[in-house]
Amino acid sequence: MDIAVSRLHTRILAIGGMLLSLALPSSSSMATSATQANASSAQPPSHDLFRELQPLKNDLQRYRYLSDALPRLPLEERIALQQLLAAVEDELGLYDEAVRDFPFDNRIQFNAELPQPAEWQASDAVEVITKLAADRRIVMVNEAHHDAHTRALTLALLPRLRAEGFTHFAAEALNDHDGTLMQRGYPVADSGSEYLHEPLYGEIVRQAIQLGFIVVPYESEAGDLAEREAGQARQLYRKVFQAEPNARLFVHAGYAHIDKAPGNLGGTIPPMAMLLKRLSGFDPLTIDQTRWRDIGSSAGNDSYRQLLTLYQPQGPVVLTRRADGTAWSSDPTRHDVDVLLPPTGHQRRPHWLSLDGRRKSHLITTELCNSHLPCVIEARYAHESSDAIPADRYGFLDGESMNSLYLYPGSYRLRAWDVDGRTLTQRNIDVPRP
Repeated sequence: MDIAVSRLHTRILAIGGMLLSLALPSSSSMATSATQANASSAQPPSHDLFRELQPLKNDLQRYRYLSDALPRLPLEERIALQQLLAAVEDELGLYDEAVRDFPFDNRIQFNAELPQPAEWQASDAVEVITKLAADRRIVMVNEAHHDAHTRALTLALLPRLRAEGFTHFAAEALNDHDGTLMQRGYPVADSGSEYLHEPLYGEIVRQAIQLGFIVVPYESEAGDLAEREAGQARQLYRKVFQAEPNARLFVHAGYAHIDKAPGNLGGTIPPMAMLLKRLSGFDPLTIDQTRWRDIGSSAGNDSYRQLLTLYQPQGPVVLTRRADGTAWSSDPTRHDVDVLLPPTGHQRRPHWLSLDGRRKSHLITTELCNSHLPCVIEARYAHESSDAIPADRYGFLDGESMNSLYLYPGSYRLRAWDVDGRTLTQRNIDVPRP
């Protein structure tokens, strides 16, 4: 098994471990398979699946392969493939579809009383986290890998934490093989894992460089799950705090890597954040935004829906105690702050893609596909190379005729391509300032 296959294998084992210890919503198509699963469901579907994915040339080919393979797999093996399929949909800009096809939910473990508005209020997440970070050396935010909505908060925090004196930014999706990333100023397709192909993840890295952060890859190539956590912690300690003792570090990671106590990775495996705390001596500020988010199900009056009714958030919020401003955490042994994300809201695509109005909607139609479907339409910054991570992209899969890209004001190269990667249309566009 080569390094790329091993990494993919390990990531699925990590999610598999969480799926075994956490229930999925009964309304979803995954609920039955999750409740019937035994320990084997934490295993990848088969080594053939992972090997067969490797030679596929682009995300559209991977999408077709995974969507075709899903009905052929035994029921107990489908959860892992659904995660892979949703991640590829996310990378193609199919954000609603990704959440629908992998409604991974770790909310069901919460059985305590919900915070009530008489004692708590909804506060802007960026403002609260920035204040809490003032005296910290490490801040960690997590994401759901298939839900790009969980990347918007990191993008908003970058300039605020840079202004607070944070010096290093670490992203799980980056690898050590792109030695010219900082000089170039933006990520390309080979800068990291497939997660980086999703435009908002690329924008996070791009803006971190522009703001003056030292951008740090920290992925471990270990195949074992426990050793991967330890390897990530060692990488961060060596590259950041050993290299620069006065450094302040902002980390963007997946799911339970930010936990400060075992449990969510299965058994007693120490998470990366817990191990980095031991190595560095610094207690990280850890922010979870994977529990209280829209997973696209109609699960009824669950805890998430109850919080939405109580606080009606319009953007990412943190619940703070009215008396003293204390931030609420639903699992304080593992993380310090919970972020409540509002429902995605969508017309053609989710409303949050506007990033609070900083990006504008640009109409695209299948005319750009020249009668070739499926087809991906993507926009790259005009000054960046053809292998740069796009500013936004969208995959037309069937008879849908129009949709939108969300772009900052500026100049772009628009390209439409088919499943073989052939260019169908190219043009230059300008998105005017308001």
